Amino acid sequence: MAVRLNKPALEHARSLVRAGKVVKDERDDWSEDAPSASDENTFVEKHGWTDYSHWHLGIDEDESKETKGRYSFPFGDFAKVHRCAVISLESCAAQFDHDEIASAAKALLELIDS
Repeated sequence: MAVRLNKPALEHARSLVRAGKVVKDERDDWSEDAPSASDENTFVEKHGWTDYSHWHLGIDEDESKETKGRYSFPFGDFAKVHRCAVISLESCAAQFDHDEIASAAKALLELIDS
């Protein structure tokens, strides 16, 4: 799997944080706050795959453009960035040696906490 940093998604996340569209929740809240598969499907139907991609810091260009398998490391609920999601994705990205994504998540977390 050739997952790389999705730069447009990172810019989207930064702009949301700067606009105050962020939930400053706790580390373990993401399991409760993450969109369900049904929520994801509804979002894709209404907004398309490009907008869906903008909510994921990871992209695997070996996967088809119109599949969820192409996008990884979600950071929000399609309305706001969730601090807990950023913490979770930073940890997971580091664990699987996606250093650029982990570094971007760490910087995003610092922006959220500033």
